[in-house]
Amino acid sequence: MGISVGMVGLGAFGSHFIKPVIDHPEVDRVALCDLDPEKLAEKAKQFDISECYSSLDDILASDIDAVMIITQPWLHAPQAIQAMEAGKHAYTAVPIITSPEGDGQLILDWCDKLVEAAGRTGMNYMMGETTCYRPETIYCRRKAAAGEFGHFCYAEGHYFHDMEHQLYDVAKWRWGKDWNDRRRGNVPMHYPTHSTGGIINITGAHVTEVSAMGYTKPDEDWFLEDTDSGNTHSDMTALYRMSNGMVMRHCEFRRIGTPGIETFRLYGTEGSFERNFNGSIWMTRTTQDDVRLDEVSDPLPEALAAEKGGHGGSHSYLVHEFVSSIIAQRQPLVNAWEAVRYMAPGVMAYESILKDGETLKVPDWGDAK
Repeated sequence: MGISVGMVGLGAFGSHFIKPVIDHPEVDRVALCDLDPEKLAEKAKQFDISECYSSLDDILASDIDAVMIITQPWLHAPQAIQAMEAGKHAYTAVPIITSPEGDGQLILDWCDKLVEAAGRTGMNYMMGETTCYRPETIYCRRKAAAGEFGHFCYAEGHYFHDMEHQLYDVAKWRWGKDWNDRRRGNVPMHYPTHSTGGIINITGAHVTEVSAMGYTKPDEDWFLEDTDSGNTHSDMTALYRMSNGMVMRHCEFRRIGTPGIETFRLYGTEGSFERNFNGSIWMTRTTQDDVRLDEVSDPLPEALAAEKGGHGGSHSYLVHEFVSSIIAQRQPLVNAWEAVRYMAPGVMAYESILKDGETLKVPDWGDAK
């Protein structure tokens, strides 16, 4: 017997996950939920789904087993907690939560609440960090499990995504009718998970302290002081100490002349992995071999394996991990305790920037309970 899953938030991103949920062999029933009645009707017709809800409250009052929440980033944590307290397993898109006002303490407070709720309710929480299922992460997890890195000593996480690459439109789309000029800008380090997630996941280490600096473009017209966030730095660079003694550099850049890349490089005492615009390589002291990432994959149900979806083919894996963790009654790979470890380093990196690079401790919530 399978489970029932409700899809909450049917926008451009959330809609990509409806089909893999329908196709999953251990999902028996799918429901849709959105505040926009036209969008709800459109997706219900497109995917031939009759069970529809017009609010989160309504779907949580049903007998659905789990919800996948792909709404606005600042809603993720409170909505996930509401779902778990209603007895539903909860998945959210990344990040855990943002603060339009650039309030790092608010984000950390919600991290506290999310971990507490997951532990108290016993329901599964999963954050849909796409990096953890990109082929380079799968490849490096295998190398790490085999001991081929030796001791991890250094890593670099990069998210180079210039504002010209649709980010203006994304910001305005998220706010909808509530958009105004004060909504311009944000804090790049408050969305750190694409850069931190893969490295933390592979190494099993968490960040303990950070020193960071920011860059302000001379003719900047988006990251401005007179906005809700008040952040003036488009590009942010952090240096982390990690719990296993290694060092990690983390870059979140929104003004950069590249086509854009979301990746990491990971170095050990015996072997190392690099990915850049020209491809990927595995190295030892005496060898350097090209890595064919298109040949790297983990097992998936047949119905999900043919078309894995976007973000490096991660979408099917995200759906499968959420569903299979519920069926097996185990914690998902990116559970609440893991997710906050991806989030907190960026929050404290921005606090360090505000304090002119002062080294700050990064909070940790321990391992999954």
